[in-house]
Amino acid sequence: MLQELSIKNFAIIEELNIAFDDGMSVLTGETGAGKSIIIDAVGLLAGGRASSEFIRKGAAKASIQGLFTLPSGSVTFTVLDDLGIDHADQQVIIDRELNKNGHNTSRVNGSLVNTTTLKRIGETMVDIHGQNEHQELMQPEKHLQLLDEYQPTKLADLKQTYTTQYTNYRRLRKLAINKREHAQEWAQRVDMLKFQVQEIDDADLSVDEEDHLISERDRLANYQKIVTALESSYEAINGGEDISALDQIGAAMTAMQDIGNLDPEYQTLSETIANAYYGLQDAANGLSSQLANQEFDEGRLDEIEARLEVIHQLKRKYGDSVASVLKYYTKIKAELDNMQGDQDNDEALMTQLTEAKASLQKAGETLSSTRQKQAKQLEKAVHEQLKALYMEKAVFSVRFLKHDDTPFFATGIDDVEFYIQTNPGEDPKPLAKTASGGELSRMMLALKTIFSENQGVTSIIFDEVDTGVSGRVAQAIAEKIMVIGQHSQVLCITHLPQVAAIADHQFFIQKQIKAGRTKTTVEKLTNAERVSELARMLAGTTVTKLTTEHASELLRMAAAEKKQTGSR
Repeated sequence: MLQELSIKNFAIIEELNIAFDDGMSVLTGETGAGKSIIIDAVGLLAGGRASSEFIRKGAAKASIQGLFTLPSGSVTFTVLDDLGIDHADQQVIIDRELNKNGHNTSRVNGSLVNTTTLKRIGETMVDIHGQNEHQELMQPEKHLQLLDEYQPTKLADLKQTYTTQYTNYRRLRKLAINKREHAQEWAQRVDMLKFQVQEIDDADLSVDEEDHLISERDRLANYQKIVTALESSYEAINGGEDISALDQIGAAMTAMQDIGNLDPEYQTLSETIANAYYGLQDAANGLSSQLANQEFDEGRLDEIEARLEVIHQLKRKYGDSVASVLKYYTKIKAELDNMQGDQDNDEALMTQLTEAKASLQKAGETLSSTRQKQAKQLEKAVHEQLKALYMEKAVFSVRFLKHDDTPFFATGIDDVEFYIQTNPGEDPKPLAKTASGGELSRMMLALKTIFSENQGVTSIIFDEVDTGVSGRVAQAIAEKIMVIGQHSQVLCITHLPQVAAIADHQFFIQKQIKAGRTKTTVEKLTNAERVSELARMLAGTTVTKLTTEHASELLRMAAAEKKQTGSR
């Protein structure tokens, strides 16, 4: 439940600190005093949309804090565990701060969270129903969701099974449709991949081949230049009619060897000349060997040029290097294998699709059958609630509609809509098109009374859901809200004395003007103060002894009703 609420600089509220109890609490006061603003603040703690317009004039920021105490095993703690948010002592503290600059922050037990996460947590703790909340009943597409909220644990496993089957069926169906609709593109893609794979296969590429071919081409293209350079070099070292350079260096080496032992410097010079001699001798032998091996093959040069052109064309189409071409080849080869495999498995795909559809149909029918049984139970429960709300002649029914063109939905095979017969002798008609505003409010309250035990929400808030009713209907609505308060904490804004009287706790909200500024205050009323406030609600501006007695009588009757209800 919401145990404590702190509000600062929010709308016309300068600062409020309210401690709530379990059971049913009502907020009463003149219109415009700020009752709904308090509910708006709680709504923000539950993940409602924030706006800088909420910030009190003259303030830089608004802050709201709520302390919630929850029973052990609450679904809220499961959500917090999933989110990695610490919790202890069965408490959850939510802080929300709104800034003029638009930078808003939200914290849960000290951990920063975004609005989506805050809403996920908040909806497990707080359920707010306003004057227009019955609009859900005006939207047939939400009726299935409302039906599923009745005894939801009975449907949980069936809905999960259906969802799994539905996901698998949709995947296979999408694949089959894509293959059928894109059969031509599919075949064209396969043909193109076959051509490309074959073209690269035929080339029989290797990563280093291009470099070797370029080197060999350059040697053949410069054959004459190479031979001329080799011959000139050899003759300069070891040829010619006169004495050769090698002979001259040999003579110098011999001369220096004779005196090398006379001085270390001579020895060093002798070794240097000897190294030069033997180096030139090796060079001469190498030049002679290269000259002997030189051979010009014009046919081989043409082959190399043709091969390099093949490589160039492949690089132009498939990559900027041979390595890139080979990488592209690996990719398209895998794609081609997969596509050819898929083509070969068309029959298997259709078999899988048929089996998946049959499994989905079975899961849908099982879920639908359970829903229809649950719908009968809900109809009975709603009728009981409507009798207590003075709609005993109304007949509520849940219609299951089937659509042959779209047999499967994400939620099942059912299209559900609520019908109602408000007067005997008339045909049942869609609730959204038939019921009046007062009837819709009572319908929603009947459903909320039924659902309150199953939803696990610890705080349920009603914001003037009793508007537009009076007399015995108002009393019936008061008793229904009281029943809900036996399973969850209820906070209720009301202008009806019957509803205020039956509450366990009553808060009086009023606004005051001080120093030219409007300020909202809240006060928890004693029993005597409740009598005065109820008398004001009954009589308006002029409170008489009779209205005060009537107020006291309302409280006594309410106490008796609560005692009687508690003993049932």
